[in-house]
Amino acid sequence: MAVSAEISQDGKKLTIQVKGRFDFGKHQEFRAAYERNHPESVVVDLKDATYLDSSALGMLLMLRDHVGGDGAEIRVVNTSSDVRKILAISNFDKLFDIS
Repeated sequence: MAVSAEISQDGKKLTIQVKGRFDFGKHQEFRAAYERNHPESVVVDLKDATYLDSSALGMLLMLRDHVGGDGAEIRVVNTSSDVRKILAISNFDKLFDIS
């Protein structure tokens, strides 16, 4: 599975891992990973992501809306330097905690 999700036992933290290309082809899987949950915080782990495009940015925004918009606590972790650059150019570093 290219997108996997794990919810904490208390249901407060959701961790989503994306493997391979994070693009429109992952839309259904990514959405299914969070849609049934209403966590207080989300971690999106991109350690195994090899590529990120504009549709991935849109998916991150949809996740942010689902979790609570401006009050959402979402961390995007294990980003490569190229992915961090794309997120910074898109000003996503102002919307998400990126490391």
